[in-house]
Amino acid sequence: MFRRIKNQYLRYFLIFIYSLIIFFCCIELNFLWLFGYSPDMQDIRSPSLSVGSQVYTADGKLIGEYYRENRSPVDYKAISPSLINALVATEDVRFYKHGGVDFYSFFTSILSTAKGDKRGGSTITQQLAKNLYSTRKRKSQGLLRHIPVIRTLVSKCKEWLTAYKIEHVYNKQEILTLYLNTVPFGSNSFGIKTASLKFFNKTPDAVTPAEAATLIGMLKATSTYNPINNPDKAVERRNTVLGQMEKYDFLSKADYTTYTKMPIGLNLSYVEDDSHGDSYIREAVERWLKKWCKDNDYNLYEDGLKIYTTIDSRLQQHAEDAVAEKMKMLQRRFDNFWGTKNPWRDSKGNEITDFLLKAEQHLPIYKLLVAKYNGDINQINQYFEKPKRMKVFTWNGEKDTTFSSTDSIKYYTRILNTGMMTIEPSSGKIKVWVGGINHKYFNYDHVNQSKRQAGSTFKPFAYLTALDNGFSPCDKFTDQPVSIKYTDEGKDQVWAPNNADFKFTYQEMSLRWAMGKSVNSITAQVTEKVGWDKIVAYAHKCGIESPLKAVPSVSLGSNDVSVYEMVRAYSTFLNKGEKIDPLLVTKITDQDGNILQEFVLKTERAISEEVAWLMLYMFRGGMEEPGGTSQALWEYQGLWKKNNQIGGKTGTSSDYVDGWYMGITKDLVTGIWVGADDRSVHFTNSETGEGSHTALPIFGSFMQRVYADPQSGYTYGAFPKPWTKITKSYDCPSPRLAVDTTATDSLDMPVDTTRGAVLPELKQPGN
Repeated sequence: MFRRIKNQYLRYFLIFIYSLIIFFCCIELNFLWLFGYSPDMQDIRSPSLSVGSQVYTADGKLIGEYYRENRSPVDYKAISPSLINALVATEDVRFYKHGGVDFYSFFTSILSTAKGDKRGGSTITQQLAKNLYSTRKRKSQGLLRHIPVIRTLVSKCKEWLTAYKIEHVYNKQEILTLYLNTVPFGSNSFGIKTASLKFFNKTPDAVTPAEAATLIGMLKATSTYNPINNPDKAVERRNTVLGQMEKYDFLSKADYTTYTKMPIGLNLSYVEDDSHGDSYIREAVERWLKKWCKDNDYNLYEDGLKIYTTIDSRLQQHAEDAVAEKMKMLQRRFDNFWGTKNPWRDSKGNEITDFLLKAEQHLPIYKLLVAKYNGDINQINQYFEKPKRMKVFTWNGEKDTTFSSTDSIKYYTRILNTGMMTIEPSSGKIKVWVGGINHKYFNYDHVNQSKRQAGSTFKPFAYLTALDNGFSPCDKFTDQPVSIKYTDEGKDQVWAPNNADFKFTYQEMSLRWAMGKSVNSITAQVTEKVGWDKIVAYAHKCGIESPLKAVPSVSLGSNDVSVYEMVRAYSTFLNKGEKIDPLLVTKITDQDGNILQEFVLKTERAISEEVAWLMLYMFRGGMEEPGGTSQALWEYQGLWKKNNQIGGKTGTSSDYVDGWYMGITKDLVTGIWVGADDRSVHFTNSETGEGSHTALPIFGSFMQRVYADPQSGYTYGAFPKPWTKITKSYDCPSPRLAVDTTATDSLDMPVDTTRGAVLPELKQPGN
């Protein structure tokens, strides 16, 4: 046929046209699975906005969902003409003239980009095709997605085809309505109704041209032009949109001038229930899967995934019950302790006079108020002092009350919080995740988002370093003053730690006794012997990922770490010296149950089996050595049946700001932190503020519930016998307690035999 066409240019043109037709047919038919799925006419006629994903416990209980509950569709007549005009003027001024693809805009955008003025050429219909039918997602792509340039070309052509299909099925008004109902506006707002309510507390038909321009302006970059977080950039973008509206005769020059001079005028008083069955676990899973979703091009809120976690529903309930029981009592103790006095204090115990002002200034709304009132402090103060009706958290349920914003800050600042995590080291599975006392009112996760000073729970890394570098549990040091010289940032320093009561017994103690009793002076001596830089290295080897400042005080827990890190690191000891990469999710499937991903435990040798076992023996010292700091657990009778053994370490940071307990049984490792979210709010004495009085009781109550539950799967029992030959001496006699040093395994000794030898606990910060 082509031989009959003598004009070669015409011949080449026809060849190009035929090739183009064949190429588009191949895309539409997904020829040889090269091009991926394309929406058919049935998809176009019955679009699915999104399919939420579900989260399950290890035993199959649904505990959370991800879905776009705050996507509320509206009809065209319920949308202000200003929104339509702003959208068309900014995104697609030739919208009413094309049939889905505007080749004129496409080619002019290419020319503009070539000249350095990058701008998009996609029509509103094309953007709808991307938003509604995921034409560019990996699941919609075929084998050609591995070829960069071809992949982009196929996606663009598929987008064009889908746009033409949309224009064939829907009229222009329907396309605009679909677009505005599906487009994301940031801040978890999908659709114009949700966005207009969220930012202006107005329905879409009631927004002004300036408000419409603000909303449409956000579509270019929802984070950059978010009026809450970036009000200056939002105003700048709004004025650009208003300029487009004036340019294309949607606004008069006078109106343009008036609206560009207006403040942003946000109204953030609208509150929507968009919890989605929210919880600390649900958000932790979302964070845990963030990279996987990005790498595999999945969206938790749209792709209908089924996510199976490692959480044990029975243990989780026991943990939540223990937290509720003990934190309620602790809050009552805290309130009684401070009474009507303000608890925000400096290190000398003096009230921080500007505390409330600084707290107000840290709120996101403060910048908006400064802009709204031109920095008038009196008007800003009036806003914060104005009474409002609100619901507040109490340990007896939600309470309706009338508070000003300042009252609310005072109220919530006094509330103590907690973070708790339990892991099964042998499998790496996280069994319990309690991110706080109430997710609705305190959604900051205290397991892996919050980091606080670890206090004496960090001391074991000093003793670990010693054991792995020639020392044994029986080596003795004297409880006496110690002074360590070192250089920090080029300056000569001296560190001379005290014990809590500022007294030294001058008594010789084994390393096991010193760690069990949490003696600062001996920990400092060990630190000096092995080197603080080595202690940092061993902590990192075991699983601490936070940066640690290598100074002598590192061994007393002067650095900030998370509960997650501490549980992971302690798990190394029970896992025969192998560091684990904790598992929160085991499997992900699609809606039909097809497995998309299975996650397996990854381990890495950190310390030897011998040293790991010796560290477990050291941890038992908290219960078995005289004055051991874990001995408050004797009060929990349900823990001490069948010669059960428990090891652990208490921790308290300076000024009793943070209370910790790390508990170890033969199967599980549990970490608990307790404190106020603001570090200036805390107890002021050891009888109330130490970790043994704040965090330890939660562990005792939790394990008592676990052991009492025959279906929990966890039973009483002794720690494991040595996994390998122990070459270091460890059966060292304690004062007032004769121990047969010829015994081959002190684990054969019933735990109860040590109870008569318990001496009064040495009270000290860091215990």
